[in-house]
Amino acid sequence: MVGAVPKPRADMRADRTPSDARGRVLRRGLISALVPLSLTLVQCGKAPSPAALAANSQANVQVVAKTNQKVASGDTFEDRFPAPQFKERFPSASESLLQRQMSDFSPKRAVQQQPEQAPYKVASLEPQVPYKRPAREDLTTLVSMKSSAFPYFGNNPASDAPFLNIAKGDRRGHRSYSGRVFWQDETYNDSRVLVHVPEHFDVRKPGVIVVFFHGNGATLERDVRDRQLVPKQITDSGVNAVLLAPQMAVNAADSSAGKFWQPGGFKRFMEESATHLAGLTGDPNSTRAFASMPIVIVGYSGGFLPTAWSLEVGGISDRVRGVVLLDAVYGELDKFASWIESHRSGFFVSAYTRHTARRDRELMSMLRQKGISVAEDMDQPLRPGSVVFVETADGITHRDYVTRAWTQDPLKDVLVKMAATPSLALTRVASSR
Repeated sequence: MVGAVPKPRADMRADRTPSDARGRVLRRGLISALVPLSLTLVQCGKAPSPAALAANSQANVQVVAKTNQKVASGDTFEDRFPAPQFKERFPSASESLLQRQMSDFSPKRAVQQQPEQAPYKVASLEPQVPYKRPAREDLTTLVSMKSSAFPYFGNNPASDAPFLNIAKGDRRGHRSYSGRVFWQDETYNDSRVLVHVPEHFDVRKPGVIVVFFHGNGATLERDVRDRQLVPKQITDSGVNAVLLAPQMAVNAADSSAGKFWQPGGFKRFMEESATHLAGLTGDPNSTRAFASMPIVIVGYSGGFLPTAWSLEVGGISDRVRGVVLLDAVYGELDKFASWIESHRSGFFVSAYTRHTARRDRELMSMLRQKGISVAEDMDQPLRPGSVVFVETADGITHRDYVTRAWTQDPLKDVLVKMAATPSLALTRVASSR
């Protein structure tokens, strides 16, 4: 009995030996599988090194190349990321494509209800933009006026005989003092007036109207505008002034005054001119301003005659605040002396060459006898009551006198000196440059 007990225990140990061996094998396999996994998990959250990436990439390529040569050659970027096909981008005929607008992607805003428009306008307390005259260019044009010098069918006041004192068939003409005949249809039939409005002129500001009586042998376009540059001198002066230059005898050696011989003739001319100037400046309501604007008369050469008669019988000599004679004192001394004596708020300027020197000196003597002071240079501004006689140097020609007398552009110089004197009664004139 004693020997029987160990036997079963030996059998039991013998029976357990294969199963224990299998268990140990299983445990070793499990441990060998878990250890790499644990090492992998330990590396989670750590950036792989560049060397490891390069080694793994190279190893994968080698493995793939060894196991499947076909797969290695086709494993490209295009294989991994194939380009989309047409059918994947655009719907077929049986499908629809939802159209979207940019507004579909913008944040939605609450719709605000607009208040109803009030039936009245609330006055604004904000400062208003000041009025600015519309920009425009210089305006120089010819305007036909009924009150201009010609045609004229009245009498010559010097002889009280008809002005058109000769006839030939149906033609009528005028025989001048020199005996030359000028026909009415050629010489005394132009009623046009050269009108010039500088671009800076503003009728709402103080201004002046310059009336220019040209000399013998002249036309408005060829001489007054292009050769004597009278419109340009007006503009260049910067004075707030406009120009009126009526056509006198056309291209003839004749100084006849035409309608300006008639009592009130100059007044009618200025009244009609006011209407035309208002229309040309684009403001018909400015007629009244032009009808009361001061006047400066400029007479060149033979223009002395219409100047003298406009002062004597024109009907508005009180509006004439300045007279300028450019080598033009050929006669009518009593008319000039009378206006100077009775209009001490205006100014008088006479510049002369040897052609009119005798008459100018005679007029100076007449004025001094009346106690009127006379200056003989243009070095000072023109003041109320200024009377100036200027003898120009030899070499200054009569033909060029409107552009070159005591200075270049004498008409411009007169206007500048006039505007430089605020106390001058005529100045509603304002320099704008």
